[in-house]
Amino acid sequence: MENTKLISLHGGHSGEFCNHARDRLEEIVQAYIKKGFKQVGISEHIPPLEDHFLFPEEIKAGLTARDIRQRFLRYFETLDRLKEKYGSEIRIFRGMETEVWHGYPDQVRDLIQRFRPDYIVGSVHHLKGRCIDFSREIYNGLAEEYGGIEAMYRDYFDCQFEMIQTLKPFVVGHFDLIRIFDPDYKKRILDPSIQEKINRNLNLIKSLGLVMDLNLRPLSRGEDEPYPTRSIMEQIRAAGIPMVPGDDAHSADQAGGNVKRAVDLLESMGFDTDWPLERMKVDG
Repeated sequence: MENTKLISLHGGHSGEFCNHARDRLEEIVQAYIKKGFKQVGISEHIPPLEDHFLFPEEIKAGLTARDIRQRFLRYFETLDRLKEKYGSEIRIFRGMETEVWHGYPDQVRDLIQRFRPDYIVGSVHHLKGRCIDFSREIYNGLAEEYGGIEAMYRDYFDCQFEMIQTLKPFVVGHFDLIRIFDPDYKKRILDPSIQEKINRNLNLIKSLGLVMDLNLRPLSRGEDEPYPTRSIMEQIRAAGIPMVPGDDAHSADQAGGNVKRAVDLLESMGFDTDWPLERMKVDG
């Protein structure tokens, strides 16, 4: 496979700047280089606005929202240093991954103005202020509060629609993350009320000229398919929306994982793998 086909625009989370990841960011960059990558996007999570949004492992570590904001500053300083140090070997795109919580639009705009990232990954991890992908217990508890898992899916896609409208992220992250703890997601995704919202979101993504994250994190966990599921990938292809691999790596050994498999899948489905990097943009 040509080295120009190897890319990840969602990932590079490191133990240096993310408590649920491992290894130093430089070790992750070195891993991409060793695997033949000539271009990669690093997209660390934005810091929480307040302590209420801290992850349990951050609370356990005794961190505050202020601590993580300071750490985020060091993230971009480190990224700039690595971009200069390894510039002759790999092209690094400086990114960040959004969250959706009360007050996020102003926060993201402020971060864009301060750090001037090359692009952003627009993701939804929270509903009702709680992280949907942290544990099955939180996920199931939220579904009960919504009065059913279908209602939770619908609210997820509504939050995603609002985020896309507001931030216009170059990459829309793990489109159907809401399925994470749902064993019946393949059938549930086809529910007409959910499909209506999926189609609405895809139409918006298409109209704004954004690209979709082919998120490989589920494959690294031994699951059968990436985000999004095959039926949604077929809708994305039919709509003519580009898809770009994202390994969502959280350690050096995960860097670049399953990207070749992803490129093969995209090409077999008729997607263009001439990545639209010249269209990278940040509104803010």
